[in-house]
Order: sequence, then structure tokens, then C-alpha cells
Amino acid sequence: METRPPDLSFPEPEPHGAGAPAGRPAGPPLPAWAWAALGVAVTLLALGVAQVVALLTGASTAPLVAVGDAFVDRTPPWLKDFAVATFGTNDKAVLLGGAAVVLLGLGALAGLLARRRAGTASQVVLGLGAVAALAAATRPDAGALAVLPSVLGAIVGSVALSALASRAPGAGVSEPAGSPPSGSAPSGSADRRRFLQVLGAVGAGGAAAVVVGRAVSARLAGGTASRAQVTLPRPADPAPALPASVEVGVDGVVPFRVPNADFYRIDTALVVPQVDATSWTLRIHGMVEREVTLTYDELVAQPLVERDVTLMCVSNEVGGDLVGNARWLGLPIKPLLEKAGATAGADMVLSTSADGWTCSTPLDVLLDGRDALLAVGMNGEPLPVEHGFPVRMVVPGLYGFVSATKWVVDLEVTRFADAQAYWTPRGWSEKAPVKTQSRIDVPAAGADVRAGTVAVAGVAWAQHRGIDAVEVRVDDGPWQPAKLGSVPSTDTWRQWVLAWDATPGRHTLAVRATDATGTPQTGDQAPPAPDGATGWHTIQVTVT
Repeated sequence: METRPPDLSFPEPEPHGAGAPAGRPAGPPLPAWAWAALGVAVTLLALGVAQVVALLTGASTAPLVAVGDAFVDRTPPWLKDFAVATFGTNDKAVLLGGAAVVLLGLGALAGLLARRRAGTASQVVLGLGAVAALAAATRPDAGALAVLPSVLGAIVGSVALSALASRAPGAGVSEPAGSPPSGSAPSGSADRRRFLQVLGAVGAGGAAAVVVGRAVSARLAGGTASRAQVTLPRPADPAPALPASVEVGVDGVVPFRVPNADFYRIDTALVVPQVDATSWTLRIHGMVEREVTLTYDELVAQPLVERDVTLMCVSNEVGGDLVGNARWLGLPIKPLLEKAGATAGADMVLSTSADGWTCSTPLDVLLDGRDALLAVGMNGEPLPVEHGFPVRMVVPGLYGFVSATKWVVDLEVTRFADAQAYWTPRGWSEKAPVKTQSRIDVPAAGADVRAGTVAVAGVAWAQHRGIDAVEVRVDDGPWQPAKLGSVPSTDTWRQWVLAWDATPGRHTLAVRATDATGTPQTGDQAPPAPDGATGWHTIQVTVT
């Protein structure tokens, strides 16, 4: 039996009364939801075209990403904290999804407007494209063609909206008084069915172009392909072997060294920068006696060191998981700065990422002998692209927003009085040493446990000072010392465990740590902004 594809063509219009404009299909007017669907379909088409064009101009030039980045750049600290606290490392996916919903909603409104004013609706689509083009053009890493995806997508969307609106059944026709609503009118109008089929095809094609375009973009990503070609050299100065007792042996406690796939990721990049190692260079300049430039091959040819270092995001709430420990391979930053020779008065290094993000690090911290690295390896493999491939900064003892620049390409020696990093004008501290913190991993908050001996365990950290003691308090009882795991240096977190004689009832557990200077962790509660959260991690459990 022969099958035929659906006929998506429109028949020539027939007279539909005095109100039927010439050139438009006859039949009952479309209901409002169908006009909204028209706007959504056209918006998907515009986004799909833009995503395909972005294959040539870069993933960050796609409208969703460009508008999302512009939103991130203007996000107040309290909203950033809310997003991270609510969505964690899924905040970027939520933001992109939210941006898509907003654009589709605006498209739906344009479709409704086209019901009476198709020309004005087309101008609205062009206006949305102009906003997206402006967002793409003002990115720090914008190229000459950054506006192209948004412009071409908006033009295609505008033309499609005008064309579809002109062919909508009954467009511009007012329903006679007392007639049944269009949505409940007999659906025997072949024109309406065909028109809705066209809308479905347009919307599906646009959505497919978005999905395929993003997939192809990821597959062709320069950084991902470049990373696959990298073979790391052996460290000239390997990290010491981990002590046998580095783990306390309690299920549920985060491992001492977090696998790359599980390591937290917090940054402002909605699309991961793709940097080819063969073209990567680092420039050290500013208040220096001589500029220094470094290629990737030159970097990995020098004696590299390997160290275990814990990193922490300033957005981490008390008891949060935006902290992780890894083994890093890299080149010490201190000798490079000494080679450049900072001039009198310099007190800060402004580091810049490939996507334009900036970070301020105190110069004295980079010169005081700690293991501040230009890292190229993480846990025995080249840096994952999302964690900064080909090169990132790792500086023990400072929160990441003032030390851990990913995809780093520029180090400017300057002064805090003369330059500001990305987060400083947004209300965050210029200098942010890590605060002493501790966390209960086991038992989980709200857990039910059996009476008897219960392991209470977790991690504590005070990078570059070290942890000397951890104590646990049950309800309003005395602080009890916990047993500490061993550590290779003061730059890593430390596991701890307490054997608790749990009695039936509901109990409150709290933990506090004391760093190697003898300073106990404060119990005063403070939010992450502007320089890190404080307070004791406290949970409740039920013992039966």
C-alpha cells in the first residue's frame, strides 16, 4: 500500500465574508493558543538557526549563552548565593533552561501580537535578536562575528513569523457575536489542521537544530580534542605518598582525594571555554621589570611539582559540599614572577581567564613559598576541560574566587588600588583567606540510627594552616575530641571520626575544628558574602 506524506500546502482562499482579507486561508479564526504556538515555533526556529551559525562563530555567541552570560555578569551577590545554594553545580543548566523559557514566553507573546499586528510582532522578534546580539558583542572574548548568530536567527524568525501569520486560517477575522468559541468550533477545517502541522514542523526543526548544533559544537570543541592529544610528563618533584591512615574508614565520608568527575565546579562560564593547548600562551606583564611569555610546551618542559591541595568556593555554606581535594601537577608561579621582577608598590596579580573573567590574588601570597601552581594535571590526568584545561591556577589557603583562575591566559602584576577583579565591584572581598571549617558527613542530617556505638565522621579544613583538632558536641553536652586522620601537608582537608554512644531520642550534633595556630572555629553564623561563611555545622538525628 502506498503512503503519502501529509499535504502541508494551503489551498487558494475562498471568500469568507466581508471581513476576510484577501490572500489568507478561509475558515474559523485560530484560537489564541494557536497564535502563541506560532510564536513559540518561530522562536525555536530562530534559536536553531542561530545555534547552527554559532558553529562558525563559537558556542559562546549563541543567543541563549550570550544573554545568559550577560545576566550572570549582572547578578547581585544575594541572587548568586541563592542559585548556588539551591541548585549547586546545576546552576548553569537551570539558568540556560530559564533563559530558554523566558525567550519562548516572549515568542509566545509575539505570536499573540501577530494575531492583529503581524508587522509589529516581527519587529519584536528583531528587537529580541538585537538584545541578544548586543549581549554577544559585549562579551570580553567577543570577536568580530559575535553578533552574527543572533542577527541571522532574528531575521529568519521575523520573516517566518510574518509569512506564517499571513497564511493563518481566518487571520484578521472577527468572530460573529454569539458564535461558539473558535477553540470549540468544528475542527473540520483542513486549513487549520494543515497550518498546525506546519507549526509543528517549524518548531520541531528549530528544536532539532538547537540540540544538534550544541552536540556538534561539543564534538568539535578545540579544547576537548586538544586534551586528548596531551601526555603529561612525570613530576620532577612528586607528591609524598599518602599516609596509611589518611582515611578514617567510615562509609559515607567523602574520599580524601575526590575523583575528577565528582569534583565541584563553580564558575561564571555557561559554555566551557575551549582552549587549544598548542595555541595557549601566558603573558606576565604590568608592574614588572620585564615581560614574560610562556607556551604550553615550554611550561610542561620545565620541572613540574605534584601536590595534594584542597580547593574551596567562597559560596560554600556551612556544611556545604563546594570543597574538594585533588592531586595537582603544575609549575610553581613564584619563579615566574621572580623572573618578571615585580616593581616597587605592586601588591596584586590580576589573572584573566580565556573568557575574560578576572581574579585578584595578593602578590605576597604567590611569593611566600606555598605551592601556588600553574596546574596542568589533576589526579593523574590532564586537567578536565571544565576544570580549566589546559592551565589553571591552584593557590592553597585562598578561596577560589581570588586564586583559582581556570583557563588562565594572563597575569598582570598591579595594585589593589588600581585594578578590580570580576567579583570585587559586586560586593565580594578583595582578599579572602580560607576560614576554618568542618562538616559532618555521617550520619546524614535527619537520619534514623540505631542505639549503641555510632560513628560520627566528616572532614575539616583550614588550608595552609592545617587542622590540629576536631570536637563534636551532642545536644548541650561537653565538646568531645574526635580522632583525626593523617594528612600529607597543611594544604589539605582532614578526615575525623568520633565513636558516639547513642541513646534513644532525637539529638543535635555539632562540630567545630581548631587550626594549627590554636584558633578555634567560630560558632557565629555568617553568610558566604563577602568573604566566606562561618558557624558550626549542626544536624539532627533520631536514635531508635
